[in-house]
Amino acid sequence: MRRIPWLSLALATGLAFLYVPLAAVIVYSFNASRLVTVWTGFSTVWYGELLNDRQIIAAAETSLIVGVLSATLAAIVGTAAGYALARFGAFRGRWLFATAAIAPLVVPEVITGLSLLLLFVAAESALPFLPGRGVATIVIAHASFTMATVALIVRARLAGMDREVEDAARDLGARPFTVFFRITLPMMAPALAAGWLLAFVLSLDDVVIASFVAGPQSTTLPMVVYSSIRLGVSPKINALAALLVAVTAVLLGIAALMGRKGVSARR
Repeated sequence: MRRIPWLSLALATGLAFLYVPLAAVIVYSFNASRLVTVWTGFSTVWYGELLNDRQIIAAAETSLIVGVLSATLAAIVGTAAGYALARFGAFRGRWLFATAAIAPLVVPEVITGLSLLLLFVAAESALPFLPGRGVATIVIAHASFTMATVALIVRARLAGMDREVEDAARDLGARPFTVFFRITLPMMAPALAAGWLLAFVLSLDDVVIASFVAGPQSTTLPMVVYSSIRLGVSPKINALAALLVAVTAVLLGIAALMGRKGVSARR
């Protein structure tokens, strides 16, 4: 019983270490002063300044386009990979395939970004008709590392699903494609939604890989934030950070609810 206060203190310290800086950014986004560390009064003026900044708005549009496209591509490829790992049994090369599918989660982002940059440069040299680096290359790069998250979620969902319904459908004469699209896919839909949302959030927050593969006309929102704080933090960046935290929290909450829905359906 004596350990409980110490455990509570350790938990509170850890949570404070993680979330107090975020809370400070949100609070100072409503600061009326141009100095980000000096509180002079409550104001929402910086949110208005943020909405009138064309560079930030254009970067936000690029990030949304990249996030939607890369998350969709990652959901398609990750679902295929997760389905193969969960349902294809011990096929030849399974260990290598599983390692390749999950490796993007542990490979440093700098290495991933550099390798993709070299790949795109080589592709441009070999195929001159390609448009060059831009939104398409960022989408491919983001999908290449977010698909691992989708694959793990789909694999976990399929591993816990009751296969008797699928087996019954096959016994009644349903073809494999019919079983997949009419039974398997609807049953793992919550996992697909959660994986898509997580892939979207990861794409929206990435700055390292995007910095390697982006072109001059395809600057994402995190890249704008990073470049702006190198010259000093503007109160507009606090407002932008507060909005990003809110959007990320909402999306992660929806993903968590989707995951819980999948677990309850499995039970």
